[in-house]
Amino acid sequence: MTNIKIYTTPWCAFCKMAKEYFQSKGWAFQDFNVMEDLKARDEMVSKSGQLAVPVIDINGKIIVGFDRGKIDAAAAAS
Repeated sequence: MTNIKIYTTPWCAFCKMAKEYFQSKGWAFQDFNVMEDLKARDEMVSKSGQLAVPVIDINGKIIVGFDRGKIDAAAAAS
C-alpha cells in the first residue's frame, strides 16, 4: 500500500496541483500545512533539508516540488 504525505502551504500553486494530481489518480494522502503545524514543518525539513514546498513523501521516497515523473516512479515502486 502506498503511503503518501505532502507538506504544503495554503498559497502554494504547485502544492494544489500535486494534491489535485493525487486525487485524479484516486490516491489517498495526508496533507500537512507547515504554516500551522510546526511539528510537520520540522519533520519536512528533517526529511528534505529544505523549507521549499511541496515536499512529497511516498513510502520514504522524498520528492521536492511537483514532478509527475518522480511521483509516478515512487508510487510504482511501492
